[in-house]
Amino acid sequence: MKQPILLFGAGKSAGVLIDYLLQHAPEDGRMLWIADARTEHIRQRLNNNPYGKTFELDIHNSETRSQLIAESALVISMMPPALHTLIATDCLKHGKSLLTASYLDDTIKSMHAEVEQKGLLFLCEMGLDPGIDHMSALQLINSIKAKGGHIQSFKSHCGGLVSPESDNNPWHYKISWNPRNVVLAGKAGALYRQHNQTVQIGYQDLFVNPEQVTVSIQERPTLFSYYPNRNSLPYIDMYELPTASTFVRTTLRHPDFMRGWNHLIQLGFTSESPLDDFSGNTFADFFRYMEKKNGQSLHTIDDSPLWYQQLDCLGYQNETAVLRKPFFTIADILQQLLESSLSLSPTDNDMIVMLHELEYTLDEIRYGVNSSLVVTGRSQSHTAMAETVGMPLGIAARLILNGVIQQKGVCIPTAPSLYQPVMTELEKTGIRFTEITRQLD
Repeated sequence: MKQPILLFGAGKSAGVLIDYLLQHAPEDGRMLWIADARTEHIRQRLNNNPYGKTFELDIHNSETRSQLIAESALVISMMPPALHTLIATDCLKHGKSLLTASYLDDTIKSMHAEVEQKGLLFLCEMGLDPGIDHMSALQLINSIKAKGGHIQSFKSHCGGLVSPESDNNPWHYKISWNPRNVVLAGKAGALYRQHNQTVQIGYQDLFVNPEQVTVSIQERPTLFSYYPNRNSLPYIDMYELPTASTFVRTTLRHPDFMRGWNHLIQLGFTSESPLDDFSGNTFADFFRYMEKKNGQSLHTIDDSPLWYQQLDCLGYQNETAVLRKPFFTIADILQQLLESSLSLSPTDNDMIVMLHELEYTLDEIRYGVNSSLVVTGRSQSHTAMAETVGMPLGIAARLILNGVIQQKGVCIPTAPSLYQPVMTELEKTGIRFTEITRQLD
């Protein structure tokens, strides 16, 4: 038996990755070791599979963490981003390659020279967004360039959404990933390029007048709103589009969600200011507190039936549900309200939608191309989010161990030698894009 693949973290997005690696374990001759703070749910998923083994681990236990890494062939970290450095340091010490689905941070980036010198690969941003977004965009961009096309505009949209058959609340949204990230989305504002101008939008204005785009969902044109993500500007050079007049990366949501979420921001529901503990109070108590804090009824900001329904969905009139956790900020309470009212039920399915919109010139003719991906979850444990985050990690891990990917150093999947084999394998699993090209004016 070869050295095992070691996975740190087995949360919501890890299930499909675990299934994929176990499926290929017999032919690869490798076990999958899974280390997590809680292991009971992992054991249930393994169902006595002889190729899986669990380790109950506090990630800060440096001795056990280091020992597990030393005995592995390759490490995948699905821990919170702040903890990747602990794992990366041990991987460097023991000469093991590392994969994450998180944004590449400066600390891990600074390890590049030593990682490359040791013949290792630290591959970050290898999930959905970031991950599939990079790989699919570059595949499309480079195919246009290969034909002699010149790209003037690039827009990339992605959203973790709810599948139409499970869309039964006024927010048209259900949580399929880390709920904290939902609450804090957009906090950094946005920076991007539009019509050769650098545009900067602060958090308070990010959801005010969102633009819209149409995507075909289950053969029906479906309208989504979008807001720009963080800082899109570094990706202009990364995607080698220095002359593109428009370049922006965004997040997709239902238009009604955007409208309601903007109200929550304006009313202070996403505030991270210190707050007295509300444990033991009802959901309705909290909304009364927010009305007192704002000096007005929450309906004053919008008297539409939709906003009434959205507030009620979150517990505006709920005098029985009790806030049970210790809370330190208003955002903490909002997170529990969301988890209580907008979680996926056992019969619900989520949905991933990704869309690249490009405009380019070829032989003095202008074209527009839309490349879209729609993935629907199969169950609460096999969500679209888990599939699109986990599959790129699992595929890349096997390609590295099988010698197909040979790149060294610290990087993200922007080189053809990285993204082409991964995208080929993703297509075999059903994760594939549909392209529509049309002539403009």
